[in-house]
Amino acid sequence: MFPAQAIKRLNDIETRFDLLVSQMNDPEYGADYQKYMQAAKGKGEIEVVAVAYKDYNRAAQDVVSAEELIKSAEGEEREFYQEELELARIERDELEEKLRLLLLPKDPNDNKDVLVEIRAAAGGEEAKLFAGELFRMYTRYAERKGWKVDIMNVQETGIGGVQEVSFEIIGKGAYSQLKFEGGVHRVQRVPVTESSGRIQTSTATVAVMPEADEVEVELIEADLIEDIYHSSSAGGQNVQKVATAIRLTHKPTGIVVSCQDERSQLQNKIKARKAMRARLFELEMEKATASERGARRSQVGSGERSEKIRTYNFPDGRVTDHRIQVTLHNVAGVLDGDIQTFIDGLISANQAEKLRDSMEESE
Repeated sequence: MFPAQAIKRLNDIETRFDLLVSQMNDPEYGADYQKYMQAAKGKGEIEVVAVAYKDYNRAAQDVVSAEELIKSAEGEEREFYQEELELARIERDELEEKLRLLLLPKDPNDNKDVLVEIRAAAGGEEAKLFAGELFRMYTRYAERKGWKVDIMNVQETGIGGVQEVSFEIIGKGAYSQLKFEGGVHRVQRVPVTESSGRIQTSTATVAVMPEADEVEVELIEADLIEDIYHSSSAGGQNVQKVATAIRLTHKPTGIVVSCQDERSQLQNKIKARKAMRARLFELEMEKATASERGARRSQVGSGERSEKIRTYNFPDGRVTDHRIQVTLHNVAGVLDGDIQTFIDGLISANQAEKLRDSMEESE
């Protein structure tokens, strides 16, 4: 059963939903376009919860009705009502769980675009090659979702890898899907540079940050050091004679971001500031959740860059996410962007964790 506070909230949502539906069906109210659209927007925001709650109340009433009918029934009629009771209970319990999930606090950043940073870590050239493969993995995933990828900065190596790459993924709900991808990704395979055929373990770090706007993070110019330099390709060769690349240093925190992908200095400057706001926003998010992490360790992880989250094992052809213990035997497909199974599993685990916490708090 729901706690009294949740019942009150659900009743308020249902009452408001019914009022908005009534307003939208009123010809006089509908004649005012702005009022109608405002009502339609409000209805859309709560419709899923309101409809689920109506279905839940109906199923709960079906349970009560079946229980009453069983008391006076006999023989086959009693068996029929018993079956009806079991079906009603299953539907009621499923709707109750659905409503509990719908009532969980929403992450205000879920609909935002994201800034992703990938860096080669342990493993030398092999780590750089792996970092490049992770970059392609997220690019291919974004393509599958119909999202846009905008490269901000990339430091390539001569053999097709990357030392570091930062890019923006632009699409509705991008952060909600990718926010659990942050951490250490590990690859186990025989490197192309290894002549003896020994399996090597290499790592790359991934950071995923929601985009922050100017209202959320104000950049104070006195806190910034701006360097302008020539953008370069692998091997350090100049791409342009005119210096267009931008490096920003935030003096209070020491955070450094660079952008060199655009040919325009102004565009690189805009992108660098966007990246800096995202990094500072991430820092504030970490501070805000530090005490919570200390009190309760999240099953799906903290998103810290030092946390090992996934292993890509080439000899066995498998990829394992250590947080939810899910293994896919399709390493090639995963690196081609087929990572939705992991993402769905992580989201479900996070929702289940929040649900347990909310139920414990209500007891």
